[in-house]
Formats: sequence, structure tokens, C-alpha cells
Amino acid sequence: MAHIIVVGNEKGGAGKSTVSMHVATALARMGHKVGTLDLDLRQKTMGRYAHNRSTFMETAGLNLPSPTYYDLPEIDQSDLQPGENLYDRRLSMAVAGLEPDNDFILIDCPGSHTRLSQVAHSLADTLITPLNDSFIDFDLLAHIDSDGENITGPSIYSEMVWNARQLRAQAGLTPIDWVVVRNRLGAQNMINKQKMERAIETLSKRIGFRVAPGFNERVIFRELFPRGLTLLDLRDIGIKSLNISNVAARQELRDLIKALNLPGVTVDF
Repeated sequence: MAHIIVVGNEKGGAGKSTVSMHVATALARMGHKVGTLDLDLRQKTMGRYAHNRSTFMETAGLNLPSPTYYDLPEIDQSDLQPGENLYDRRLSMAVAGLEPDNDFILIDCPGSHTRLSQVAHSLADTLITPLNDSFIDFDLLAHIDSDGENITGPSIYSEMVWNARQLRAQAGLTPIDWVVVRNRLGAQNMINKQKMERAIETLSKRIGFRVAPGFNERVIFRELFPRGLTLLDLRDIGIKSLNISNVAARQELRDLIKALNLPGVTVDF
């Protein structure tokens, strides 16, 4: 069966779609078959990213290794069983259709709580939660006191992940490997950064997630989106010499893929 990767949290602007596209494309470049779904049915940033990529490749005459993007199937309400949820059926049909032909299914969730996101979390073999290095974003995981030192309780998102874990346990499925990815880390060793590091380390032991390095804030990510490209595509579009920032960004992606420890994946880029 395909390994399901869910990229989710309940806050926008944390870099979910950037992480999703780069992880999916990295896996495709390493020879894995990857199907992707975007559960943000309004904004569809991941879907737009994939559309931009296919348009650019067609215009430029390129055939870059790529994940395959799929829309959720439309369902006639009359086909539902009594009490069955429309969104549950759409997602289950999409996943069932992707599993036979893909090694990985990557699901990009919206930055809000939705029924689709809730169900997707219960399907996750690996859950990636991008988090900006800020206590505003940390509040997504847990509440903390005014000094930024003592955790006072879990957030509603952490509780949702807990519920997803319980559902998987009841179904006899393997536990979710939850990985919190710290994005936009500051270069300087500032007090806020140190407090964040301590708080995340403490919380990881309490509620059971791993911490992985993410992406620093870089202009290159904003420049790549209109063409649907990733850091790994630069040489294929004629950029022979990468600047220091781009080299560092590729290393960040390499470190992230290694830290995810996905089955059957050997990092070779």
C-alpha cells in the first residue's frame, strides 16, 4: 500500500504548500511514484503549484520528474449511504484510486479545521506539521505561559492529532509518525529562538512528535511558485551555477527528507 504523507496544521502562512511540493518533487526525482491531493477546496495553493508546473513544462518543452496531482472526485449525493458524509466519501475514493499506482500519496491540508483535514489526519502514516519559529505559531501546538517557559495545556490541533491517533489504534493501523518542521529559523541565536527550541523539545516529549529542520525565509521560494518549480529543478532550466543561498536551501531540503525517514527512500540529490 502507498505510504500516506499528510502536511497539515490549522494556521496559514507556515509553508505547508512549499513543503508539500518540495517533498513530493524530491520523492519523484528519486524515482518514486507520488500522487498528491489538495484539500483546500477554495484556495488550492498546492493545486495551483502543480498547474503552474505543468503549464511551464509544456511551454518550455521540458519533462521534469514530477508528482501527479489529482482533484477530489465529485460525488452525487444520491450515491451516499444513509449517514455517510460527502467529504469522507470523496477523500476515501481519491485515496483508494491512488494507492495501487503510487508509492506515496501526499495530502496538503488547509490552514483551518475542516472535515476533510480531520479525516486526512487519521489516514496519515507520516504527518508533517510546518511551524514558523514564533510563539504565535507555537500556540497551534500548545498554550504557554507569559514567560514562554511553561506549557499550560495542549491546543485544539494537538487534540485533533491525538484523536486521529486513537482512531488509527482502534483500526489496528500503525501509529502516526508526527514530524514538526521548524520553518523560518532566525540566523542569530536570539533569546526567542532559544525559548522556542526549549519549548518545542519539552512538548515533543509530552505529546509525541519528532522535530525536523525546515526552510529559512528565502526569496527563491516566492520566485519558483509561478512556474511550479522547486529547488531541484534549477539546473534543468539552465541555471548551472547556484548561488550560496540556493545551495543552502537545497541542503535544507536534503536534511528535511533525511529527517522524515520515509520507507524505501535513500536521499541521493
